[in-house]
Amino acid sequence: MTDIFSLQGKTAAVIGGSGVLGGGMVQALAGAGARIAIFYSENPDGAERQKALVEEHGGVAMVCKADIRNEESLKNAFLEIDKNWNRLDILVNAPGVNSTTPLMDISEEEWNHIMDINLKGVFFASRIAAQMMIEKKLAGSIINISSVSSDVPLSKVFTYSISKAGMNNMTRFMAREWAPHNIRVNAIMPGFFPAEQNREILTEERTEDIFNHTMMGRFGETMELAGVLIWLASNNASSYVTGAIVPIDGGFTSMSI
Repeated sequence: MTDIFSLQGKTAAVIGGSGVLGGGMVQALAGAGARIAIFYSENPDGAERQKALVEEHGGVAMVCKADIRNEESLKNAFLEIDKNWNRLDILVNAPGVNSTTPLMDISEEEWNHIMDINLKGVFFASRIAAQMMIEKKLAGSIINISSVSSDVPLSKVFTYSISKAGMNNMTRFMAREWAPHNIRVNAIMPGFFPAEQNREILTEERTEDIFNHTMMGRFGETMELAGVLIWLASNNASSYVTGAIVPIDGGFTSMSI
């Protein structure tokens, strides 16, 4: 069973790897044996901290700066991975920006900013990564980080919810498109995991509402995503899984009244 979940010899790129959830995914993948490329756009200190932590535990990592909204910037970053390690087996798309602006007050600028990072950037990164995998004839795994708000519309996160719903649809399209090339595309759909992007809306009242609607009655911990992440990343463990949207939400999406 250890061999089934091992990522030894694999190379993984984590978009948004300098953040709270992304950083946890960096450490999980490294712990399973993968070399890690940690992508960041505005948080070099966070990316370097994650790299140092990987290396402290005997792993191998590099830091890649890229503007996820710009395809050429992403191509240059992936080219660095190719130059250093000559392969890419796993891509984790974990970028995320949010906003609490009411629906009627959302500006075009804000709409475009959220969509560019949460949806368009994931499209660019996935397409570049898939092309690398296809050219090198590698069995690849692309893992998108969605949200329960993509399935159950939540108040105060209108544009974010739409971007994540689009990600779910895109995940299934990509899974179908790239299955003949032995590239699997899946999504993890986390429930409520406190991070920088959502702390401002997690008021005491909202937190109580969340807990009342979550069967397990608490927030998720970052490393509670690790098991599903490693399962989806491993071609041995999840070789027949593609186009799946996997909820990790403490029962939130299963709760009604």
